[in-house]
Amino acid sequence: MAVDAGRRPAAELVTWLSALRELSSASTSAGDLRQVLDLVADTARSLLGYDFCGVLTPDTAGEALVIMGWSGLSDEYVSRVNSDRPVRLDSGSPSSQAFETGQPVAIRDIDAEAEFTPWGGVAREQGYRAIICVPLVAGDQILGTLNGYYAPVHTFTSSEVERLTLLANHAAIALTSASRLEQLRQLNESLREQRDALTRSEQIHERLLSVTLRSGGLSGIAAVVAELIGRAVLIDDARNVVLATAGDGAELPDDDWRATAVVDGSVASAPVLLDGLDGSAYFVSVARLGDDAVARIWFPRGESALDPVGVRAVEHASIVISLELLRIRTAAEVEHRLRGELLAELFSSGPSVSEQLAQRAQRLGHDPTRPHVVVVGALGSADEPADSRLYQRSLTLVAELAHSRRPRPLTAMHRGNVVTLWPVDGQPGDDAAELIRRAMGSVSRSADATVAVSAPGEHGYGEAYRMAKGALDIAMRAGRTNTVVRLEELGVLGLLLQLEDSTQLVAFAGRTLGPLLDYDAVHRTDLVQTLRTHFACKLDRSRTAGALHIHPNTVTQRLRRIEQLCSVDLADPAVALQFSAALTVLDVASV
Repeated sequence: MAVDAGRRPAAELVTWLSALRELSSASTSAGDLRQVLDLVADTARSLLGYDFCGVLTPDTAGEALVIMGWSGLSDEYVSRVNSDRPVRLDSGSPSSQAFETGQPVAIRDIDAEAEFTPWGGVAREQGYRAIICVPLVAGDQILGTLNGYYAPVHTFTSSEVERLTLLANHAAIALTSASRLEQLRQLNESLREQRDALTRSEQIHERLLSVTLRSGGLSGIAAVVAELIGRAVLIDDARNVVLATAGDGAELPDDDWRATAVVDGSVASAPVLLDGLDGSAYFVSVARLGDDAVARIWFPRGESALDPVGVRAVEHASIVISLELLRIRTAAEVEHRLRGELLAELFSSGPSVSEQLAQRAQRLGHDPTRPHVVVVGALGSADEPADSRLYQRSLTLVAELAHSRRPRPLTAMHRGNVVTLWPVDGQPGDDAAELIRRAMGSVSRSADATVAVSAPGEHGYGEAYRMAKGALDIAMRAGRTNTVVRLEELGVLGLLLQLEDSTQLVAFAGRTLGPLLDYDAVHRTDLVQTLRTHFACKLDRSRTAGALHIHPNTVTQRLRRIEQLCSVDLADPAVALQFSAALTVLDVASV
């Protein structure tokens, strides 16, 4: 990206935010999808300085990519590529590669790429030599590619690729919203052609959509639907969690009724009547995003059947709910990513936080200059960790827990764990750690939640994280789960973890276990693992042999070899403590 060296980063940020705001506004405006695609190309070209830009999306047959939006490209070039030189998805073109792999593809000189030959002629006529193609990714779906072209040969830097990818991510969100609004507009056109009942249906749709545009949220949607159909309404998600209600709650199905109800997977937005074993009955309508059922609308059967206008209101509500949940999900994904990046930078910032980093944190509602404890949480056990979906749900619950607190705690996924910086004003963080453990544990009855909490200190966030993560790993390896782990409970190992210089831990483990590590590396033996298992089995050689599936005599021989290599007597309690601590340090010092 060509940027004046004297231009302030703040001015550049304002320019980006202004462009992205215009793009977001266009995606929810009355313009058609083509206008949004052209705006995406114009935005990329103006922000990143390309000579030409284009947006390619799959054709109706799903066999080729066609240019649907562009900036700077000639109409003749677009026509020839779309008709005479189609970019087939099974070709070796950079656009098809980016679309199929989901990764950016850059070519510094198209004349040097044999696979670009079919498009070389039209490229020369258009006047470009370098091209970069970035996929437009929305969730797990690739919508197309955003292409940038330079007239001269150009080597694309990682920064250029990163910026175009960032813009492509925001463009994909805008395109998703624009596509859904396009679908809604097409539906409106068909409704306008119908008679009075369908006119009323259009008014219903506009009213529901206006709720979302006014940021009325799911509660506003539920209130409008309840008014339109004259019945109480409940909206929940696929996990049976209530998202919003309107009307008399006594008329709505309770948690147990909804949890035991069998909803056919093929049920769409049209409401379907479900009968309960107790004789009660409720209608349910399913709101979907793609193939996923993301929410359900429940309302009582009532004394009379729901009229066509009411049915249409519920169907429209399911679509609008899908849009609202998509907006919420997208905002949450962006927020989690930003907070994760901030958390990683704080951990690598050293003992003090720079003013620039502190300002970034404050814009997200956090104050890293105040005392914090670091809480690191895990689900499952050391041998059987929980899957990523449970972690994402637990992260959401912990984020909700932190949302209303001031100053606001910072929580994000970091290296496979839910990590939270919790402000404590110099006080112990035990209460916060327990709250986080309960929130994480509520996602599943089958997965234990274990958290470790650091002490408030002056050694920087990175050291606090290292100590808490080390304490968590030690506890879980020992089988301690579903609890809050504190450094002071770990005895000598907890003291080791509190060393300010982590290199001392590495040096200690190296001095103690170095001969064994070297011997294992040269002779491909398992002396270190044998020693670790022997300590885990309470120094019982028979149990050690059973755990390693070897003969007890083999265990004896290996232990003798360990004693010879290290010139120690493992029967000495002091030696056993030293080697046990060194093994633990070997596992956690690199966290």
